Amino acid sequence: MLKNSFTFLLFLLPFWINGQILTGIVVDANNEAVQYAHVFQSSTQEHVHTDDFGKFEISVSIPDTLTISHIGYETKQIIVQDTDHQLKIVLIESQVFLDQVIISPEINALSLFSKIDLQVNPVNSSQEILRKVPGLIIGQHAGGGKAEQIFLRGFDIDHGTDINISVDGLPVNMVSHSHGQGYADMHFLIPEVINNIDFGKGPYNADQGNFATAGFVNFETKDFFDNNAIKLEFGQFNFTRLFGQFNIFKTGNQSAYVASEYILNDGPFESPQNFNRLNIMGKYTNRLPNQDKFSLLFSHFNSRWDASGQIPERAVKDGTIGRFGAIDDTEGGTTGRTNFLLNFNKTINKNSFIKNSVFYSLYDFELNSNFTFFLEDPINGDQIRQKEDRKTFGAKSEWNQYLKPGKIDAIVQLGLGLRNDKSIENELSHTANRSETIERIQFGNINETNIFGYLNAKLNFGKWLINPALRMDFFKFNYNDLLANQYQTLLADQAILSPKLNILYNHSSSFQIYMKSGIGFHSNDTRVVVAQNGKEILPAAFGLDIGFIWKPISKLVINTAAWHLYMEQEFVYVGDAGIVEPSGKSRRLGLDLGIRYQINRWLFLNADLNYAFARMINQPEGNDFIPLAVSLSSSGGISLVHPDGYYGGLRYRYIADRPANEDNSIIAKGYFVTDLNIGYRWKYLDFGISIENLFNVEWNETQFATTSRLFHEFEPVEEIHFTPGTPFFIKGQIQFLF
Repeated sequence: MLKNSFTFLLFLLPFWINGQILTGIVVDANNEAVQYAHVFQSSTQEHVHTDDFGKFEISVSIPDTLTISHIGYETKQIIVQDTDHQLKIVLIESQVFLDQVIISPEINALSLFSKIDLQVNPVNSSQEILRKVPGLIIGQHAGGGKAEQIFLRGFDIDHGTDINISVDGLPVNMVSHSHGQGYADMHFLIPEVINNIDFGKGPYNADQGNFATAGFVNFETKDFFDNNAIKLEFGQFNFTRLFGQFNIFKTGNQSAYVASEYILNDGPFESPQNFNRLNIMGKYTNRLPNQDKFSLLFSHFNSRWDASGQIPERAVKDGTIGRFGAIDDTEGGTTGRTNFLLNFNKTINKNSFIKNSVFYSLYDFELNSNFTFFLEDPINGDQIRQKEDRKTFGAKSEWNQYLKPGKIDAIVQLGLGLRNDKSIENELSHTANRSETIERIQFGNINETNIFGYLNAKLNFGKWLINPALRMDFFKFNYNDLLANQYQTLLADQAILSPKLNILYNHSSSFQIYMKSGIGFHSNDTRVVVAQNGKEILPAAFGLDIGFIWKPISKLVINTAAWHLYMEQEFVYVGDAGIVEPSGKSRRLGLDLGIRYQINRWLFLNADLNYAFARMINQPEGNDFIPLAVSLSSSGGISLVHPDGYYGGLRYRYIADRPANEDNSIIAKGYFVTDLNIGYRWKYLDFGISIENLFNVEWNETQFATTSRLFHEFEPVEEIHFTPGTPFFIKGQIQFLF
């Protein structure tokens, strides 16, 4: 009997040993949590990923071997001898290599491409920041001080109407802005502080609300610098940039730094831009016990510029002005923004944590533009001023709960938040010479509040990940017209439900196929909402993506997606009238293709090709084109990061011809522009040269079909008005690290 019992115990022993639960945490050399690291167990081929705090749980046998990997870190193997204590694993940072890439079961797995691109092609200016998102094209058309025009997935997004942009969770888009709905000015963000870029295309993420129709971008900032640095850049057109980054302290679990830049630039224009911008940013981070984290960010920027505006083609062709001339060279503006952001991530217990953020922004803006010259006022001209002072407050909390019902690994997220914008004396006026006010067209106070909540679940069934979600947004719009004879508060409100469903199948760590679906929305301007008695407030966007990410060999990653987006209402901003004009239903469908290839340990190739077919619905065929919708675009290049200190890159961007009006009778010309940068880092010195528009092609950075009249003309003309793209532009840099 005893012998039989002993034999039975020996038989059960492997089953008792197998399935022991190991808890662990993955950090870097600075004790920072490494999020979403891949933890692979050799005996059963099971794998998990670390959470927001770098923690993980995995079933092991004793002894067992774990392999831990993450892009940007050296892969590490650990032999597990027991499960009595939490295992702490420290990963050492390394150069990014494609053979480190693990296709993880994440909704935004493509964001890993941005991490690769950031290391091999660092961002050198705030204007380049958004170009790190595959398929996104930008254009500047007001002297460098105005927010960039954005193109993505068949959208002319203007300055942000259909893309949600944030920095560490701080919203960048401005609702009911004096110059355009969703206006997203990124110039307060210093490029050297960017640590990572998280992005997603389409309306598929529950934590992204207003404007997240074509997609979203969140820039994550560094907690500290590897080195203090002073950099001087100088180039043609009286370009000068002075930059500094300094760790105030970096001891134990605390760090603080400050970074600043000052830029001067006249540009290639006959009337100098006289552009200047000052940026300063500071951040304090405290890594608390149990990997809790507290951070406080402060930033301030202000800029001033003169602009030559958008010039008509006919004036250049007949020699009235040159390509870099101006019809009204008194255009330009000033703007500034001050931000305070507090983020606090707190562990509640081993199965739950909460993420909290609070922000407050002060903002001012004044822009003088002249789109139509002498069309409306043949004596004084049609110059307008758009101006506002704004205060924005917001807060958000997200509860994360891990669950394990049966063999399912799940995380449920419950988020609640609010945002309030007060735009004081939001103004549109007819002006002359940037100084004289001829007539106030609109003048009022805006108070807009957005209260939101969402429930998001990620259910992991081994190789399958199912992500259902539901978001609710409620908006309240208040407007006081200061031009009215009698004080009155105009009101409107509306709510919208936005369900999402994403399904991912990870066949292996090198192949993922996915289907994403969901509803998003973009809100209309408060002034338009109350004028239309609450109609067309929150038109929905219905999206569907089907695609895959594939790593056929260790040094090649391919992604592709076929997508469709239906909009209940297009918005067209009419600057002269100060309104956002609803223009009907639309449909877009397209194909995205991306390739990243590593030739050797220091040479990289990448390319993104994006096709979109965009049309209005319920419009006659041939008169259903969406103005400025980009049908075909591509960007990419070759990059070099040599261990001996040499680095460089040859980059291109391409846009095909596109319709500038509804019947395609006016064409916005495409372009192909190439940039080059080379440099060498030796000990504590870094030298570099960069060239924009290497082959000095003539290209138009932004283009619009506009009806205008010049001073000597008797009849108005509708044609392309454009801002010329930068000609050959060389600049050098020298950086001292200490």
